[in-house]
Amino acid sequence: MEHGQAVDGDQDPRVVEDPRVLELSEAVSRLRRELAGHPADLSDRAVAEDELAALDAMVRAGAPEVPRLRRSLLLVAGALGSVSALAPALAEMRQVIDTFSEVPRQRAGD
Repeated sequence: MEHGQAVDGDQDPRVVEDPRVLELSEAVSRLRRELAGHPADLSDRAVAEDELAALDAMVRAGAPEVPRLRRSLLLVAGALGSVSALAPALAEMRQVIDTFSEVPRQRAGD
């Protein structure tokens, strides 16, 4: 991909330089789709949908902030954590968010 190209048709036309941002976009989209297709009447569905929409907006902006990602994850997990059908998609999103918290190791001599 050349610099300046969009990642795909669903992405904001901005460049996604950090692969974690693309992974997060995919994880958020997956959870949103699975939640939309889940037939149960969930008491906190609106909370989860709103927070997933906020996550999507952060991702499209290109530079999500770790504290905000963590807060969103807590809200979504609190709303959907007991729904076993959504657990794999929620776990995937959590794993991607965790990558934003990892501090890169410095090389010897740096």
